[in-house]
Amino acid sequence: MNRRFSRAIFALLRFCKWYSTVPLGRLIGRLRPTRQIVKLWPEGDIALAAKVALFMHFDGRGVVRGQLLEYMRELKANGRDVVFVSNAGHIRPEALVALQAICACVIIRKNIGYDFGAWRDALEHLRLPRADTEEIIFANDSVFGPLLPLGDTLRRLDYGKADIWGLTESWQVRYHLQSFFLAFGPRAIRAEAFGEFWQSVRPVPVKAYIVKAYEIGVTQAMMQGGLSCAALWGYESLVKLANRAELEKLIDEDESEIGKADPIQITRKLQILRIRDGVARRVALNPTSDLWRQLLISGFPFIKRELLRDNPTKVEDVGDWVEVVRDTLGADPEPIMHDLRGMLKGSAP
Repeated sequence: MNRRFSRAIFALLRFCKWYSTVPLGRLIGRLRPTRQIVKLWPEGDIALAAKVALFMHFDGRGVVRGQLLEYMRELKANGRDVVFVSNAGHIRPEALVALQAICACVIIRKNIGYDFGAWRDALEHLRLPRADTEEIIFANDSVFGPLLPLGDTLRRLDYGKADIWGLTESWQVRYHLQSFFLAFGPRAIRAEAFGEFWQSVRPVPVKAYIVKAYEIGVTQAMMQGGLSCAALWGYESLVKLANRAELEKLIDEDESEIGKADPIQITRKLQILRIRDGVARRVALNPTSDLWRQLLISGFPFIKRELLRDNPTKVEDVGDWVEVVRDTLGADPEPIMHDLRGMLKGSAP
C-alpha cells in the first residue's frame, strides 16, 4: 500500500509540474527565434560531402574533450563531413584550432534549445538536405568513446533495410531510437515527415518537453510518416544476454564462502535479476544504463556519460565498467578515467 501511495504521489507531482511549466515553456519557444548562431567557421558557402554528421556539443567552459575529437576523426575517416555545433556560446582558441583540422564547419550558438535546437539551426544554416545529400547523422557528446573503431558500426547502416537507424532503441514512455546517434538515409531526409518535424522544433526551455516531443517524438513522427526505423543493437537481443545460463554461472560462484559475501559478485547477480524481472513484468529498461554490460560485450563502442557520472537509475553492477572495457573489449579505459577525474564529486569511478 505504501509503495502504491508513493507512486501515486510521484505521478501527481509529475502531472502538476508538466502542466505548470510546459504551457509557459511552449509560449517562450514560439516567441524565441530558432536561429541562435553567434559565430561561424568558415564564413560564406560551405561545401559538404554526400554524407554529413551534425555533432552537437555543450561545455560551459568552451572545452572540447579529447574523446570527442577522436569520435569526430572516426566519422571523418569513414567518409562523413563533420559539422560541429556547440551550444556553449564560445569555444577556447586551442579547441577551435583542433576542430578546424577535423570539421568541415564549426557553428557556435547560444545555449538555447538543447540538442534539437542546435541540430535545427545547423540544418537551416547549411540548407540540408541538399540535392546530393545521401545521409545525415545526428550525434551528440553524451557518450564516452569510441572505445572501438567506428568503421564496422557505420558499415552496418543499411538503408535498404531501414530508412533511419539508431544505435539503440528504447520502449520507455513510447518506442523510440535513442537520440545520441540517429542516422537518416536518402529516403528519410527527403520525406515530408522529416521536413515537417524539423520545422516544428522550437527552443522550448523545458527539458521534459524536449524529451517527450523531440527525443521520443522524432521516431514516432518518422514512423507515422511511413518511414522504417531500426537499431543496430536491438532491445530483444540485449535482454536475452541476461539469460539463465549467465545467472546460474553467478549462482555457482556463490557456492564458495567468498562468493556469498563478495559485494561485487552480489551486484552482478542483482543486476541480472533486475533485468530478468523487468522482462518478466514487461517493464521497459533503458539499454544504455540497465543493459550497459550487455551492450559492451556485444561490441557497442560507447558508454553513456550519465551512467558513470550520476548513475540515475541506480544500476547495480556499473562498478565493473573498467574491467569490461579493458578485459572484454580490449580497450583503454584511461581516456574515460581522465574525464571522470574532472567530473565526479564524492564518488569513485
